[in-house]
Amino acid sequence: MAGFRGGLSRRNVLGAGAFTSGGLLVPGAPARAAAGRVVRPPMLRPGDRVRVVSPGSTPDPEQVERGVEILRSWGLDVELGGHVFDRHGYLAGRDEHRLADLQEALDDPDVRGVFAARGGYGTQRIVDRLDLRGVRRRPKVVVGFSDITSLQARLWRAARLVTFQGPMVAWNDDRTGAESAESLRAAVMTTRPVVLTRDPAETSAAVMVPGRARGPLLGGNLSLVDAAVGAGDLPVLRGAVFFLEEVGEAPYRMDRMLTHLRRAGALKGVRGVVIGQITDSVGEPGEWDAVGVLRDRLGDLGVPVLGGLRLGHGRGQLTVPLGARAAVDASAGTLTVEAGVTDDR
Repeated sequence: MAGFRGGLSRRNVLGAGAFTSGGLLVPGAPARAAAGRVVRPPMLRPGDRVRVVSPGSTPDPEQVERGVEILRSWGLDVELGGHVFDRHGYLAGRDEHRLADLQEALDDPDVRGVFAARGGYGTQRIVDRLDLRGVRRRPKVVVGFSDITSLQARLWRAARLVTFQGPMVAWNDDRTGAESAESLRAAVMTTRPVVLTRDPAETSAAVMVPGRARGPLLGGNLSLVDAAVGAGDLPVLRGAVFFLEEVGEAPYRMDRMLTHLRRAGALKGVRGVVIGQITDSVGEPGEWDAVGVLRDRLGDLGVPVLGGLRLGHGRGQLTVPLGARAAVDASAGTLTVEAGVTDDR
């Protein structure tokens, strides 16, 4: 998982405590991923105010400055939460301060969009204490990925809010260039569908099971999806297209996570699987690599599987709405997702 190097992976930090069975993922749980009305927020327009927050780890100030510059170039009025650059261990400040920044951003009626500064780790420590009454009354654009998967899952389960899996404000031009910026802008500031195609250069492009499928696109970073089992915010994937990406996890660890999701029943009834960027996954010589694990753990589900999408921690990251209706054509190598925003006010 992103944000940690030098031996401290997100898997180490998450630990085993969240991997209990039970909760909402049990026989008799909601049968359809799209139960309840799906809520798409109003699209952002020039002049709209947006707030940058750090629910996880502390971002690099120069990278945040660059990201803010990009957002402002679109005509957005950008402001920073009060604790964006705080430090408390590996967190962007104490839980109560990160929670306060996030809660204020979601509640403020003048804020139209909430952008995560960085992932790293820490979002799952605060999401259960969020009061979502405000965002239910006034849906707004929420953008992030990686550790922000926890927030996106909570907003989906509790408010059926479509959110956006895309680059965060701590911007790295070497990793996310002009195409990445335009993909993000188009996703949150237009009502055009998002169409992605398989990139043969991506590690996961070699993973494919032919077929077509439709359903809401749900998922995110594999570590965080797995950690949500038993915590009450795991999206119900029955009837959905399951999306996953990962960074810095050895193949056997991805095997363990996917096997756990299968054993817990989380993948039962899924209609299709799309795989984003699998970055920095290094195995031992003679063992399965990431492609081998993905083929083994996903290839026998009996549903279409499409790999090779530029979604995740790799270069050229694109943006996609989570919770919006998606259509997968694995043979053609395409994922088409309806607009995640409306033109309403």
